[in-house]
Amino acid sequence: MDALLTPAFGTVVWSTIAFLVVLFLLRKMAWGPILTALKEREESIASALNEADKARSEMSSLQADNERLLQEARVERDSMLREAREMADKLVADAKGKAKEETAREVESAREAIATERKAAVAELKSEVAKLSVSIAEQLIRAELADAGKQEALVSKLMDESPLK
Repeated sequence: MDALLTPAFGTVVWSTIAFLVVLFLLRKMAWGPILTALKEREESIASALNEADKARSEMSSLQADNERLLQEARVERDSMLREAREMADKLVADAKGKAKEETAREVESAREAIATERKAAVAELKSEVAKLSVSIAEQLIRAELADAGKQEALVSKLMDESPLK
């Protein structure tokens, strides 16, 4: 049991050599690939995180672009609707104006036609009244002048009333 507590010089040397050989072999065969794998894993995680950040920033950029495009589309839609309403209002106003003008022209034309017809009717009425008056006067004169005594009385009456005496 003492041998375990006080080791022999040869055992310490051979144990140290064995430890160093194992340490060298582990370093060459295990630690290198393990550290390389860890380094690669760390780099892949870092690149994945960078890609995720890049994707997140691209997504936020795309979302901002989408919001901007959506807002522009809304503004353009509102503008188009406003223009369409204005155009419709203008067309309605133009149609009303044309209808009023056409109505005014038709009313004026009707007034002119009525005035022309009235003048023609008045002229025809005067003509008919004149013809009727001449006809009545002719009949009265024939009736009055049928008798020679009446003719002489009428002539003398007209001579008396005449300012040429």
